[in-house]
Amino acid sequence: MDGMAMGGLAAPFLGIERSVCGRLWRLRDADAGLAAAISERNGLSEMVGRLLAQRGVGIDEAPGFLAPRLRDGLPDPAHLRDMDRAVARLLRAVQEAEPIVVFGDYDVDGATSAALLLRFFAAIGARASLYVPDRMREGYGPNAPALLRLKADGAAVVVTVDCGATAHEP
Repeated sequence: MDGMAMGGLAAPFLGIERSVCGRLWRLRDADAGLAAAISERNGLSEMVGRLLAQRGVGIDEAPGFLAPRLRDGLPDPAHLRDMDRAVARLLRAVQEAEPIVVFGDYDVDGATSAALLLRFFAAIGARASLYVPDRMREGYGPNAPALLRLKADGAAVVVTVDCGATAHEP
């Protein structure tokens, strides 16, 4: 099948029309000039240039899109609301050897982020420990009973890792 299919979709690529699940699988049209320019300027195949053009990636954006760097994709944490206050409080806790608790999670990113932060605190001589909530009894993320228990046990500062922006109670 050559040319255009119905609905502005291109002919099947390499003769493949359907996914393993039987769903229709066709490439959408892309601006041919842009696709060619992306390919030529960045030394990419025609297919990769076409896919990038379909995604709205510009000629000069292609290298960063294909090889993203963490520092380019994350906002400056100093711009988060009240970050200066949080840093000052954490610094005081470290300087005064107050107990710090890292509130983590069981999943890979939660365990990794907690481990990294605990290693950092150990490297600078801070008093830090880990708390991971029991999923069966406490669910996910910070919860009032756990935070009250940590406070009663002497925690001066709790730093949460791998907790979503909505992980708070009113």
